Amino acid sequence: MKKTQVLFYSLLVCVLSGCVKEPEEQHTSYETVTLKRENVTAPVSWSAAIRGTGDVSIVSRCTGTLNAIKVKDGQRVKKGDVLFLIDSRSAENALVHARADLQTAIANRDNMRLEAESNKELAEQGIIGEYLLRKSLNTLQSAEAQVAQANAAVRDAELRLDYCTIKSPVDGLVGTILPRVGDVISEGMMLTRVAGVSEMEASFSLTESQIHALVSEFGNLDEVIKIAPKVLLRFKDGSEYSEKGRITSFSGMVDQRTGSVSCFVTFPNPKGELFSGMQGTIVMPFEWQDAMLVPLTAVVRIQDKALVYKVGADSLAHSAIVEIEELGDGVRAAILSGAEVGETIVAKGAANVHENDKVIW
Repeated sequence: MKKTQVLFYSLLVCVLSGCVKEPEEQHTSYETVTLKRENVTAPVSWSAAIRGTGDVSIVSRCTGTLNAIKVKDGQRVKKGDVLFLIDSRSAENALVHARADLQTAIANRDNMRLEAESNKELAEQGIIGEYLLRKSLNTLQSAEAQVAQANAAVRDAELRLDYCTIKSPVDGLVGTILPRVGDVISEGMMLTRVAGVSEMEASFSLTESQIHALVSEFGNLDEVIKIAPKVLLRFKDGSEYSEKGRITSFSGMVDQRTGSVSCFVTFPNPKGELFSGMQGTIVMPFEWQDAMLVPLTAVVRIQDKALVYKVGADSLAHSAIVEIEELGDGVRAAILSGAEVGETIVAKGAANVHENDKVIW
């Protein structure tokens, strides 16, 4: 950067003994920078929400009185551990009836089979006609269908009985338990959540320009997932998580409200340090190709707009709205549009510059 003098003219009128003094010149020193393109690698950070990759909602699949709760809030469970027991007497009775109906259907089918076999022999001997034979065979087919239906009813009754014992589908931590023993549980009722904790997923948003930069560097998003560098997770207190994460997927669609794409990073969680619902910051090294870099002190923000002050050939400062992307180091930003290589802008103290202020080269 080079040093220039920005000269501000102000007229000070002071009446003293009837005389007016000459205006005084005030000089304020500013730094400028001439825009050029360069390649730079800088850490970029995003706010992220963390959840378990195996987080599941535990929902009742039957109706009945809650007889027992086998876990507590926050308890660590294994896949298959019993969480809740719902009164199963009605389901047990239904299973008994279904099995009895199956036995009846089997007996009826066996009788129809004997009759069909007998009629076949009689038909071969010419004792009965084709009509009676076909009728007995059709009756046998109907009896076999009834057996199949009864078998399905038994399996359905077994499932409903099994639903009365609610087990954890994943390893994880039990969330807040909503019902209490004695409550009447209805089908579809939410009971709790189990947060899978062996791996945790952090989700954050990438801007369209960042997605474009990634695709330009790696070719496509599938390649990004394969070869993108591992990322860091920084906690709210500034400390860093010991395990590095890897990019596993993208949402594949731009959110029309935010103009961003969701990105998902998976972190191993061997010590159980990460919990669903935590907030953190994802930090990833990001390579900027042919970037026009300026210090953040050159950028003036007005609501959702960003502007810089260009110094033209007339030595006057002119504001220009630009699109920028901060590099994540808290110091620099890349100008994406609104300025050109070779233009000179005020680099520090831009917030104190006014339109058409005179710049002395």
